[in-house]
Amino acid sequence: MQKDAGVSVEAMIEDLRTLVEVESPSRDVESLAASAKAVAGIIEHRLGGHAVLVESEAGPHVHWSGGGEPKVLLLGHHDTVFPLGTLDRRPFTVADGRVTGPGVFDMLGGIVQAVHGLATLADRSGVEILITADEEVGSRSSRALLEERALACGAVLVLEGAADGGGLKTGRKGCGAFQVSIAGRASHAGLEPTAGINALVEAAHQVLDITAIGRPEAGTTVTPTVASAGTLENVVPAEGSVVVDVRGDGGGERARVESAFAALAPHLPGARISVEGSITRPPMPESAAAGLFAVARRLLPGIEGRAVGGGSDGNFTAALGVPTLDGLGAVGGGAHADHEYVLIEAMAERAGLVAGLVATLQNA
Repeated sequence: MQKDAGVSVEAMIEDLRTLVEVESPSRDVESLAASAKAVAGIIEHRLGGHAVLVESEAGPHVHWSGGGEPKVLLLGHHDTVFPLGTLDRRPFTVADGRVTGPGVFDMLGGIVQAVHGLATLADRSGVEILITADEEVGSRSSRALLEERALACGAVLVLEGAADGGGLKTGRKGCGAFQVSIAGRASHAGLEPTAGINALVEAAHQVLDITAIGRPEAGTTVTPTVASAGTLENVVPAEGSVVVDVRGDGGGERARVESAFAALAPHLPGARISVEGSITRPPMPESAAAGLFAVARRLLPGIEGRAVGGGSDGNFTAALGVPTLDGLGAVGGGAHADHEYVLIEAMAERAGLVAGLVATLQNA
């Protein structure tokens, strides 16, 4: 496989700039509508044809087909975890062999690389691209569509960022989110502090109980990530909540974790709690990636495969029994963090790898 794959790194960087500078935070439907149009525009400009905007309550998903019998689905998302205004603080920058900016690694770089890789193929029949608008928040509006297209195509290449060191992602944990809501009773913190039921204190108890559900030795992590309580400094908090990220390798852990959340009980007399959520993404077993990973290693000898903790839409497609290979996007790091970056030197090679996998699947 030729490392340059006939692509222009400069053109890829400019397309990546276009996507990054249209900020696309999850749940911001107006911003995601603008982002979807930008994604569709790049696809149409580089590949021809028509990219369809599939409207949803989460924002538009972008679907493109090269025509013919479906054989491979390239799957990604254009929503990011960064709020509007992040670009002002952390603008798109090219320096010292890196591209930085909100969403470059997770996962706008992967979209650009895949499109430019496909553009090197004279025959694009059998190829579909689906770029969803809600992967970062659970894929509730896109799951049915991505599962439908995965089953129709029979193979999925996921454009999420590479594993550490540029490896492909051959396995993923199952994951989900829970919210524990606390109801207490307000009172004046100075005049009647004991007349209230302090939802913040109850939330603190719950955080410790929630953390104890995790079993790292079994591959299960339970991590409180967002907490809120209270209104004013002189009011005993009447309400609170704790949001929790859960990851696990499957087996009996899903049932155990969900039962443990359901069994959570209040510590303070009179406090009430309620729990919502579940483990929504099934694990992606390494067996789902085995065949495609073998092809990738023939195309790029020495590339490694790794099982990782993060989830993606590849979890859903692998659970259907559809061969799925993940981590085909940008090589870099810092997903969801301020130091997020993409290595420029790997962009052309990665585009070529996607093109080579697609060509192999077209001829299978």
